[in-house]
Amino acid sequence: MTQTALLEDASLFDADRQAPLSERSLSKLRWRCRRGLLENDLFIKRFFDRYDSSLTVGQARGMYVLMDLSDNDLLDLLLRRKQLQPEISTEEVREVLDLLIS
Repeated sequence: MTQTALLEDASLFDADRQAPLSERSLSKLRWRCRRGLLENDLFIKRFFDRYDSSLTVGQARGMYVLMDLSDNDLLDLLLRRKQLQPEISTEEVREVLDLLIS
């Protein structure tokens, strides 16, 4: 998991990846997901509208990794113009990316 996620929500570090995300962790994640590009915000808003009540710890960790990307790199992934870089291509990140673009 990235340093950003640890700094923002240490409760995600040792938790089971399938555990439901707590309300407090969900609130922190929503705050972290604010972006500078409207296009990214639209993808993220749709994601939370669909999945916020069922998010898991693993999905939150994946989302934190994606939020460490620059706005342009994130948008390229969301529009499928680029592939995930191997160093961040984990199961958690791939799962969240799939949910974001579905």
